[in-house]
Amino acid sequence: MVVIMRLLLLFVIGLSLFGQNKLTKDEKKAGFKLLFDGKSLKGWEGEPDLWSAAGGELIGNTDKRKIPHNTFLILKKEFGDFELRLDMKLRNHNSGVQFRSEQLPEFVVKGLQADAADKNWWGGVYDEKGKRGIMVNGWKGKAETVVRNGEYNSMILRAVGPKIEITINGLKTCELEDPTKLSGIIALQLHAGPGMEARFRNIRILDLSKK
Repeated sequence: MVVIMRLLLLFVIGLSLFGQNKLTKDEKKAGFKLLFDGKSLKGWEGEPDLWSAAGGELIGNTDKRKIPHNTFLILKKEFGDFELRLDMKLRNHNSGVQFRSEQLPEFVVKGLQADAADKNWWGGVYDEKGKRGIMVNGWKGKAETVVRNGEYNSMILRAVGPKIEITINGLKTCELEDPTKLSGIIALQLHAGPGMEARFRNIRILDLSKK
């Protein structure tokens, strides 16, 4: 019975990973590229004791160490015009996806953020370490109607020229024009404060700069 239960558990785990961190046929045809291989942090850089890859997920966790400031896992490549797709799950607290941003020392990042938080900030744009604060509230009447707290939610972030759009679980939650910075890095946030956890999977991008 123990052997059967273990085999069943392995089957369930394998089933849950099937199709994760892989491109669909349409995405391959369009030219999307995977940014996370499902098993390592290859291509990314951040504080190694806060980030890991396991079970097809990219995991950020601050339970074991209180961080003095927001910290990020940073993709080692810059993008201008693009469409970024990913799945994101928050256990608690606050996270987000930086784009067209600038890397500062100690894995700090400055710039635009597609926001996500366990209370009321999914789907908008925030100016991380800038002076503009919340630039678009994508939550009220929008993301609040589709976000599944504590579960994976899909995010599509599209930036072409000054035009920026965010879609959460199939619903467009943000439209913004911002010409201040038209290229930069992509990064994933762990927010200072209580111990928190953020998980990511299926991170893929279509570079539209040359299209």
